[in-house]
Amino acid sequence: MPDFRFLILYVDNPPSSATFYAGLLGSPIVEQSPTFAMLPLREGVMLGLWSRHTVEPAAAGAAGCSEVAFTVADAGEVQRLHDDWKARGLRMTQAPTRMDFGTTFVALDPDGHRLRVFVPQDA
Repeated sequence: MPDFRFLILYVDNPPSSATFYAGLLGSPIVEQSPTFAMLPLREGVMLGLWSRHTVEPAAAGAAGCSEVAFTVADAGEVQRLHDDWKARGLRMTQAPTRMDFGTTFVALDPDGHRLRVFVPQDA
């Protein structure tokens, strides 16, 4: 099976999105041009930010049709990140909520991509 190494989001302005994600995730920008930027998410996995205006072949999907999900250790961390991200100005589409899979919230990045933070129910 091929190795999963990249998650690529199509964005309006890769340098601006890279600055947003670098601040949000505390990850350095390791590559940047006017049409593409990249940051490490974790060892061996990178977040690519590609200009939706130059991606080939052209993409037809809209932001918000999928999610980037992050797990945390406990419900207190879910609340802490929610408060931090809200203070940073992220638009919240779901406040911290207990669901069948665990406690979660959803925020949107500047391009409208859904960012879900959750703690699995068994944690």
